[in-house]
Order: sequence, then structure tokens, then C-alpha cells
Amino acid sequence: MKITMIGSGYVGLVSGACFADFGHEVVCVDKDEAKIASLRGGGIPIFEPGLDQLVASNVAAGRLSFTTDLAAGVACADAVFIAVGTPSRRGDGHADLSFVFAAAAEIAKAITGFTVIVDKSTVPVGTGDEVERIIRETNPDAEFAVVSNPEFLREGAAIEDFKRPDRVVIGGDDPRALDVMRAIYRPLALGRSPIIEMSRRGAELTKYAGNAFLATKITFINEIADLCERVGADVQDVARGIGLDNRIGAKFLHAGPGYGGSCFPKDTLALLKTAQDHEAPQRIVEAVVAVNDQRKRAMGRKVIAACGGEVRGKTIAVLGLTFKPNTDDMRDSPAIAIVRTLQDAGATVRAYDPEGMEQAKKDLPDITYCASAYEAMDGADALVIVTEWDAFRALDLGRAKALLKAPVLVDLRNIYPRDMVEAAGFAYTAVGR
Repeated sequence: MKITMIGSGYVGLVSGACFADFGHEVVCVDKDEAKIASLRGGGIPIFEPGLDQLVASNVAAGRLSFTTDLAAGVACADAVFIAVGTPSRRGDGHADLSFVFAAAAEIAKAITGFTVIVDKSTVPVGTGDEVERIIRETNPDAEFAVVSNPEFLREGAAIEDFKRPDRVVIGGDDPRALDVMRAIYRPLALGRSPIIEMSRRGAELTKYAGNAFLATKITFINEIADLCERVGADVQDVARGIGLDNRIGAKFLHAGPGYGGSCFPKDTLALLKTAQDHEAPQRIVEAVVAVNDQRKRAMGRKVIAACGGEVRGKTIAVLGLTFKPNTDDMRDSPAIAIVRTLQDAGATVRAYDPEGMEQAKKDLPDITYCASAYEAMDGADALVIVTEWDAFRALDLGRAKALLKAPVLVDLRNIYPRDMVEAAGFAYTAVGR
């Protein structure tokens, strides 16, 4: 199949490279000339494990190419995927669909023959209807169908998620379009990944409902962690105790400083706005959003408490800045609120992250960025682990203690056993333990 991907950001580039690896002929389109030039030269604009090799191999095989010419890319495509950004709109939290609608209008002018238009971007319920209207009004003679095909990619594991998905959701009712989508995803049949077909609006809502539910699990276990600290229980024991129940499951039950990233914050807000517009309040999701926002600064205060209640004039070493490991994504990272809370209290922050420091400088320009974890610790009054990168899981605690002014370790991801850290001479603070 010939596939055109509009947008070569995270979703578009990963999806395009994986489709090409399945054997399809894929063209990734982007208006950013510098990005396209970089991609053609072998540059990758995001950090995602294995993506550079996947792109390079499929470019070399002639199955993957990059262009700024949307019309040329669309004219020969069997399916055109819209994979542009849908950030939260300033002021009201609605998803900003301007990029989606602009892409739809441009696609309409370039369609030749029957073409399937696929909403891959995360969009509110009813967006497919509007995309269809735009295309039909722009080009009344166009032969096309609009389907929804939401992505379920985890940053840091996106290639595995795409190639071995829990499910593929396709929303639409046009028989020709469904045949095209089945052909596109046929390579997954060998792995028996379920392909679920439903209404277009059902598929659009499935994406938001899924992310809201996962955000709820994270927020639930974080509140249970707070209770564990008050009653003398260990949240890791509690999480294991409930996670082994097949009705609950163990994933997303790791207590920490709150969720962040490109999906959960904006998608929960967009779901709330959609619910308000349709007078169907989502009270649970409202609470999740509020609790998560409050939690991030609360983790900053937790660090201050571990330092004796006062950090003015002190230096804090922060390990990990991205919202999760194996990505350079800083969007809504808990580290931002934590660092700012420490700075507001008068602390100086030294930080290290394996991949996220260049991105972090946009949000946190006034901290010291270090070349290694140990450099960040040197002369600091406390060590704080914010993101659970593998490189932080086996620190030399003896070396760390020697570098620090005070042996204080605040582990906001619970990656160390308390007895081991305390045996090394540290005052140890964790989450829910």
C-alpha cells in the first residue's frame, strides 16, 4: 500500500517508519524544511530507542522518504494519515485542532481517486465529522472516506507498541475504507493482534477514555501512597497485593511524583471539555487532574521536608528531568514543578538527565546542568531521583555519600531498597513507604 503521513513528529515518524518496515511505501510530509532536510540526512528529531536504525534501514530500502510537498505525497496515496499535533488550547483546555483542519483542507485539494483519510492524531469526538465536512466543501468531487485510527504508543517503547500492539482500533463504516485499513494492518495478523472495528466517534472516544483510565490508576496509587505513609504501610506491597488481581492488573500502579508527558495531561483536559460541552460531567477525571497538578509541587515540598524543612542557600542534586525514562520529552514533566518549588524556597539546583537536558533548558533555564550524575551530586546538600532512568538504578552509594555535603537521598520513584540505602549511611525518603 502507498501511505502518506502528514506530520513527521513523534507519532508520524514512528508510525511511518513502522509501516515502511511492514513493506508499505511511505512518504512522511512536514512543512518544516529544516526537519525534512535533517531526516533526509539521517537525523532524528526525537529520542526514541531504535528509531534511528529503523528509519535508516527503510530509507536505504527505498520504502521510506521525506518531503515538504504535501500535494505530491497525497496524489498517489491509498491512505493519508493525519499525524499533526493537537496541543491543549490556551485559555480553555480544549484540544487545538487548527493543524488537523489545515491539513484536511490541503489534503482535499490534492486527492486523486479514492483515498482514505485517517485521523491518527488524538482528537475529540466529532473531529472526523469536521474533517469530512472540510474535505467535501473544499473539493466536492473528491472520492474519499474518513476513518479514525488512534495511536497507543508509549514513549520509550513506541516501536514495540506499534509492531506488537495490544489492539488496533479502527473507526469508520465505509466498506472500501475498512478494506484499505485491513490491508495496511494485515502484517500484524501473524502476531494475532486484535483489530477492533467500531464507529468513528467510538474510536475517537476510546483513545481519550483509555488515557484517562491510566491517569486515574496512577493518581489512585499515588493517593494510596500518601495514606501508606500515614499508617505505616509500604505502597509497593499494597500495589502488588492489588495488582495481582486480574481485574486490576499491575501496570500503572507505581507510586511517584505524578504523571506528565505529551498525552495524559492534555487528553484528560480535552476529555473534560468534551464532557462539559455535552453536559456529561466526568467527576472522577476532574479529581484526577486536580490531584495530579497538586502532587507535583507537593513532591517539591517533600524534598524540602527531607532536608529539615529549609533549603534556602542549599544545593539540591536532581537526577532525571524528563517525564519518564527513554525519552527526551519534557512536556508537563513533574521535574519542572519540583525544581521550581525548590527554587521558590531558595535552593540552587544542579541536574543531570541522560537525554532531556537540551529540552529542559527551555523550561528550566536557570539551573546548573551537569555532565553526569556524580557531577550533579558534587557538593550538594541532598540527592533527589525524579526520573527512573536505568543509569540511576545502581549508583555507587559510597561515592555518592562522599560527594554530597549531607547524606540525604529522596527517591521519588522508589527504585532503592530502604535497608540498603540506610546501611550506606543515608537518610532515606521515598514515596508511600
